Amino acid sequence: MNMKGVLTLVATPIGNMGDLSPRAVEAFRAADLIVCEDTRHSGRLLAHHGISKPLSALFMGKERSRTESALKQLQDGKNVVLITDAGTPAIQDPGFLLVRGAVQAGILVTAVPGPCAAVMALTISGLPTDRFLFEGFLPPKEGARRRRIETWKAFDCTVVIYESLYKLKRTLADIEAVLGDVRIVVGRELTKKFEEVLRGRVSEIRKVFEAREPQGEFVLVIDPTPKS
Repeated sequence: MNMKGVLTLVATPIGNMGDLSPRAVEAFRAADLIVCEDTRHSGRLLAHHGISKPLSALFMGKERSRTESALKQLQDGKNVVLITDAGTPAIQDPGFLLVRGAVQAGILVTAVPGPCAAVMALTISGLPTDRFLFEGFLPPKEGARRRRIETWKAFDCTVVIYESLYKLKRTLADIEAVLGDVRIVVGRELTKKFEEVLRGRVSEIRKVFEAREPQGEFVLVIDPTPKS
């Protein structure tokens, strides 16, 4: 009887290469295939640790066919590692399709935990961490984005989102317009050389980025209650 392989989710650094754990390196070395977001990006990470393995890119547009291919290898007894460009896989990326498929097929799914930008930003924010809502990236259109922000009023908890440098100022303006001058924490380039954490009311943070253009990658942690 052919034994099924194991799908292992491996968290990778969100900026600092020193954050890759020894267990993650062991998982890479034991893998028959590594499913990633961008083969060039992941190839550099593996090369840094002297590892050479077959890579398969699971990016938007090809996620279903690549998922089926990876599941076939798992069914054939191959061990597959799933990673993303940075942080914990299957969070805000198409890797969840592979995880879901493996679970449905009765394949063992395990993980090597590690970096996650959302969790890091939340824990250093100083805002309540006992309950939180992770929203990933907000809708690109203003109307849909504001409607999504409006729903936060129904949640008595901290909200965490990702945002690009291109939409940061618009998102900050929408947050203030919908929620008022709430408390917010903005993490920029977390774990990297130019890491920066800004804390204050959203009006104060908006002034910072009126004075200088946003650069880097951002995580926003929001207290949606104006009276807090």
